[in-house]
Amino acid sequence: MKEYDVVVLGSGPGGEGTAMTASKSGKSVAVIDKLTEIGGGCVHWGTIPSKTLRHMIWRYQSNKQDPIFSMMGNEIEFQDLVDRAQNVITKQSNMRSSFYDRNDVTFYDGHGTFVDEHKIEIDGPHGKETIIGKSIVIAVGTRPYRPDDIDFSDPRICDSNSILSLPETPSSITIYGAGVIGCEYASIFRALGCKVNLVNTRDKLLSFLDDEIVDALSYHLRDNGVLIRHNEVYTKVESNEKGCVVLHSKSGKQLKSEYFLWANGRTGNTDTLNLAAVNLQANKRQQLMVNENYQTEIDHIYAVGDVIGFPGLASASYDQGRFAATHIVEGCCDRRLVDNIPSGIYTIPEISSIGPTEAELTEKKVPYEVGHAMFRSLARAQIVNVRVGMLKILFHRETFEILGIHCFGYQAAEIIHIGQAIMSQKGEGNDIRYFVNTTFNYPTMAEAYRVAAYNGLNRL
Repeated sequence: MKEYDVVVLGSGPGGEGTAMTASKSGKSVAVIDKLTEIGGGCVHWGTIPSKTLRHMIWRYQSNKQDPIFSMMGNEIEFQDLVDRAQNVITKQSNMRSSFYDRNDVTFYDGHGTFVDEHKIEIDGPHGKETIIGKSIVIAVGTRPYRPDDIDFSDPRICDSNSILSLPETPSSITIYGAGVIGCEYASIFRALGCKVNLVNTRDKLLSFLDDEIVDALSYHLRDNGVLIRHNEVYTKVESNEKGCVVLHSKSGKQLKSEYFLWANGRTGNTDTLNLAAVNLQANKRQQLMVNENYQTEIDHIYAVGDVIGFPGLASASYDQGRFAATHIVEGCCDRRLVDNIPSGIYTIPEISSIGPTEAELTEKKVPYEVGHAMFRSLARAQIVNVRVGMLKILFHRETFEILGIHCFGYQAAEIIHIGQAIMSQKGEGNDIRYFVNTTFNYPTMAEAYRVAAYNGLNRL
């Protein structure tokens, strides 16, 4: 029976961050994953494929809108996008496999379950075996939540994993759940020419975002032809003999479409780990509670990534894995996730945000001012034929401290990091006047910071 200093369950970002940090610190490490290919849900079903799909359809849509390319007449099908995504998935998985090889991390492909507090049984393609871990890190991630009353064996009813196996481009699709995943896929399918029903169980889209950004997203989704239904809750989803799926809502509406995508919630993959063997219990969403060092109720068993809940981002999961491994190796870790974690939402147009919204600052009675830069006035945006988008900076009226940054449009998830770098400076280093006192490359999208800073300072 092989023994390791650290055994990691899951090879996604959290598992990788744990394994690489522990191995580079001289610990023997084993990683267990039910897939034969490394990368977890992030690489194979979530972040990488969906963002590749979004990028390809954005390029396709941009070319169709450009007079030079619009006459080419090339049509694209959903399966073309999936094939391209698979190419990126393979490259990502192979690259991560090389990390494991170079750092002497042992990889087991199979399903791991607890036998006791130190033993893990692996049910793999070549039978069962048991290994021992002095410390164990649970990084098994999440999967789409599937309510029992919906028949996901029906080929026309999908979740965000199985949607990648669609055999054709739908003529119409109903997406239930208007969170990040739902809004992203609504953008993708509408850009492919599908009729899209986006069903939201709440009264507005992505309510954690700044109101101005939410309004812009809602407008552009509708302007592109997405039909948004707010405050709707399903009672039944069924297929009929005419080859369509019907969503019945509590309001009495019946939404008919060729395909149905469930995008409402996720659940942790802890239910098959035999947690009872170690007296650990997950909450109703199959997530685990941890302390500030990512330890569960059992000191040598840690949990990181989506399986512990907020913030549920691949970027944060990797850091959580690093911090957990540091605590295992050194017995302490004084590093923590940054206070303001940027969010990236890959709708069309793209969204990114860091720090509080206007509504949050107003509620706290913080005296702030707003600076805007509209992308349509930027030379770089005109060059790439971007017609919509803006950068919005919220700053303190008296100290000039940058409080929040909200971006909507082309390369928003990249642009946000410039502001993040300045926001992270201590004291006088965090000052909106930095953007008017520095020189930006021209033409660039980064120039939006200078424009927004002047706009905001002029308001004073």
